[in-house]
Amino acid sequence: MTDQEKRLQGLSQPLGAELLSGIYTRRFPVPPNAIDVNGHVNNLAYVCWMQDVAIEHSAAANWPLERYQAIGAAWVVRSHFVEYLRPLFLGEPLAVHTWVPRFDQRAAPRKYLFVRESDRREVARAETAWVFVDLGTGKRRPLPPELLTAFHPIADDRAVRSAIGLAG
Repeated sequence: MTDQEKRLQGLSQPLGAELLSGIYTRRFPVPPNAIDVNGHVNNLAYVCWMQDVAIEHSAAANWPLERYQAIGAAWVVRSHFVEYLRPLFLGEPLAVHTWVPRFDQRAAPRKYLFVRESDRREVARAETAWVFVDLGTGKRRPLPPELLTAFHPIADDRAVRSAIGLAG
């Protein structure tokens, strides 16, 4: 079993996770395997968490990996953008918030906020461009209507910040 498969087991209700008004949140203490040689969270850990919470959010919206496979489709990453604002250390309580701001014809951006829960400070913000593809051809394909209705896009970042208790 790969590390990703281990991380993704039991996605329907992961410990410390919640889905509210289109925002999916996963809470957990920073684990030892996320720490780099400088003693803080490695930048690659953020990208892994982004992927994990995106998959969890989809499963919580009744679109687990198996449902995509059944229709012969998948989301693939086109690009990641991560802005690191302050360091995060071993054991610190972290909340990773994610939401979809909009859907395009065959793609969707997904945004993320990483918040240290002990002081409610934002430690990073990120965005991934996801593309919906046909598993047989690898080409982009239209988003099914039932997928579009499963999510609740939130275009206004300020609304998200307010909903999770952050200023501005």
